Amino acid sequence: MTLFNRCAGLVAGLLLCAAGAQAAPPPAEAFYRDADTQAVQLSPSGRWLAMTGALGTKHPSLLVFDVLAGGQPQRVAQFKDGDVTQVRWVNDTRLVFGVQGRESGSDRPRGALGLYAVNADGSQRVQLVRNFGSRVVNDAARPGLLSWNHRLLHVPIPREGKDNNEVLIGRITLNEQRTVTPLWLDTLTGRTRPAVSQPPADVVHWVADPFGEPRAAIAVQGTRQTTYWRPPGSDDWQELQESLIDEAPFDVHAVDANGTLFVTQQRGDAGHAVLTRYDFEQRAPAEQALVVTPGFDFRGGLRLGDDGRLRGVRVLAEGESTAWLTERMQAIQADVDGTLPGRINDITCRRCGQPDMVLLVHSYSDREPGEWWVHRSSPAGGKAWQHVGRARAELKPEDMATLSLQRIPARDGLALPVWITRPANAKGPLPAVVLVHGGPWLRGNLWRWNAEAQFLASRGYVVIEPEFRGSTGYGEAHHRAGFKQWGQAMQNDVADALKWAQRQGVASDKACIVGNSYGGYSALMGLANDPALYRCGVAGLAVTDLELLVRGSWWVSDDASELTRSYVIPKMIGDPQKDAAMIAAHSPVNLAEKIKAPVMLVFGEEDQRVPLAHGERMRRALRDAGNDPVWVTYAQEGHGFGLWQNRVDYAQRMEAFLARHLKP
Repeated sequence: MTLFNRCAGLVAGLLLCAAGAQAAPPPAEAFYRDADTQAVQLSPSGRWLAMTGALGTKHPSLLVFDVLAGGQPQRVAQFKDGDVTQVRWVNDTRLVFGVQGRESGSDRPRGALGLYAVNADGSQRVQLVRNFGSRVVNDAARPGLLSWNHRLLHVPIPREGKDNNEVLIGRITLNEQRTVTPLWLDTLTGRTRPAVSQPPADVVHWVADPFGEPRAAIAVQGTRQTTYWRPPGSDDWQELQESLIDEAPFDVHAVDANGTLFVTQQRGDAGHAVLTRYDFEQRAPAEQALVVTPGFDFRGGLRLGDDGRLRGVRVLAEGESTAWLTERMQAIQADVDGTLPGRINDITCRRCGQPDMVLLVHSYSDREPGEWWVHRSSPAGGKAWQHVGRARAELKPEDMATLSLQRIPARDGLALPVWITRPANAKGPLPAVVLVHGGPWLRGNLWRWNAEAQFLASRGYVVIEPEFRGSTGYGEAHHRAGFKQWGQAMQNDVADALKWAQRQGVASDKACIVGNSYGGYSALMGLANDPALYRCGVAGLAVTDLELLVRGSWWVSDDASELTRSYVIPKMIGDPQKDAAMIAAHSPVNLAEKIKAPVMLVFGEEDQRVPLAHGERMRRALRDAGNDPVWVTYAQEGHGFGLWQNRVDYAQRMEAFLARHLKP
C-alpha cells in the first residue's frame, strides 16, 4: 500500500469536482489579497507545524498545529497593524519570526523587519529587534531592544543532545558597502555575543554551515570583491579569490555539516552556472559538476537531513524539482508525484526513514496557487495524511490559465525564452498583454501560479512574458547581451515575442504592453519604438528619464549608491558622459511625441528606487505632446505596493483601462 492510498478518495474528489458552467471571473481580491496560507514549516522533530496566512484576519498571523495530537491550529501571534512573516523553528518548541508593519505601505528599507520569538504554545513571546519606523503594537517589548538594522542571517539545526535557543543575526553598518557583523542572539533573553572572533574586514555577506557557524565571507572594497573561508576547527580565515565585484571566478553557494563548500561557476559558451564542490587542494572549483541544468543557470538549494548532511538538491530549471540521493526519498517523491500528477510537489522530511517519520508536502502548479499536506507515520495506523490548507481557497485550479515556456529566435538569432499564459479552453488568437518583468537583471518567471498573469488571463487575454536579453537565469551570455541595450536590442526582444505569438495564431492584432519598474520603462519604449504593435500601455513605477537614473540629481533623492552610479550603471546601462547621446535617444521623456497610444502611469509617492519625479516628468511630457495620460499615485507606497488594498485598486484600474482599448 502506498503512502497516499488512505487519502486517495479525498484527493480524487478534490481533483474531479466542479465541472460546471463557466462563471464570471473571480474578483481582483482573489488574486491580490494576502494569501490564506502563505508558508508552512515543520519543527525539527516533526511534532509541530507552524503556518502563516490571512485566514480571515486583516493581517497574516502565526498559527501552530500539533501534528501528533491532530487538533486544530492555535493562533500564537497576531498584530493589528503588522504582517507575520519569515517564520523559522529555533528548536522543537520555540520559533522566531519577523513582523512587517503595514500601516503605511512599502516606504521602508528592505528587510527592516521587527524580529520576535515565541513558544509553540504562545508563551514567552519577546521582541528581539525593533521595527523600522513602525507603529506595530507589541506587548512583549523590553529594555535593550536591538535597533532595526539587525537582521536574521541563519537559524541553526539543533545539535543532538543540546538545547538551542540562539540564532545568527547580522548587525548592518549603514556605510556605503552596508557591511555586516555576525552575532549570536539568544531568543529567550535577547542577549547577543560575537559569532566570529577575528572576522575579515568589509564583509557584506556571510555563509554559515547548518549549525550556524560562519564559514564563508564575501568582502567588498570599492569595486573589488574577496571571498574568505574558515575551515571547521579553525579561527583563521583563508583567502579563496579576489576579483572585480561582477567578475568572480565562482560564487559561494552553501556549506554542509561535513564542512564541504559548494559553489556555482559559469561554464560553456553560454556561461550557464553549474553547482560543484570546491577543491581545497587545487584551490579551485572541482572540475566535475554536481548539478547541470541545460538551458538554465543552476538555481536552488541543498536539502539537508536532520544531521546537516546532504540528502538531495532542490533544482530550479523551467520549474522546481528535487534530486534525492537516497532510494527511500526517491520512492516517496515518486509516490507523491503519482498521486498529485501535473504538479510540483516539494517534500520536507523529519526523521526520514524512521518509524515515526513526518512529511510535509507543498503541492502547486501553474494553475494551483498551492496547498499543503502533512503525513505522520504511526505504528498504530490511523489517518496518514491530513490536508493543512490552500494558498487561495477562493480560486479553482480548473478555472486558471495554463503556462508554457517557448524558446524562439530573436531577429538577430539570439535564443529568446518566452512564457505564454493562456486562458483555459481558449480557441484561436486572443487579445494580448505583453507583460515585461522588472529588474531588468533578474529572471522574470518560472513554472508556477502567478497572480498578475493569471488575473489578466482570467479577463480574456493571452499574456506574453519575454525573458529578454539582460535577464538572468539563462546563462551569462544572455545576461551580458543586454548591457547598454536599454530601449534597443532589449526592446526588440519584447516586440519579437509579440510578433512570434501573432504569427503562431496565439495572439491577435490587438495588444497592450504592461510592466513595472524596468518593465514600465519598456512599456513606454514599446509605445515609442513600435507604435503599430500596441493599442495602449501601462507603465508602473517606471524609469522615464534615463539621464536622471544614470546621473542622479541634487533635487531628487533616490537609493542608488555611489558604487552603483560610478561602476554598475556606466557598465550596464551607459556612461553619463561617453554615452550621453545614446541615453538621451532612449529616454521616454524625450520621446513623448512618438507615443500616440493611451498611457496609464502608476507611481508610489515615497518611491526611492524610481522617485515620483520620473512620473511627473513623463506626465508633463505626454501632456505637452497632446496625450494626457491616466495618472495614479499611492501615498506612502514605495517601489511596490505593500498594502494589498492598493494592489487590488491598481489591478481594477488596469483592468478597466485595458478593456477600453482591447475589448476582449
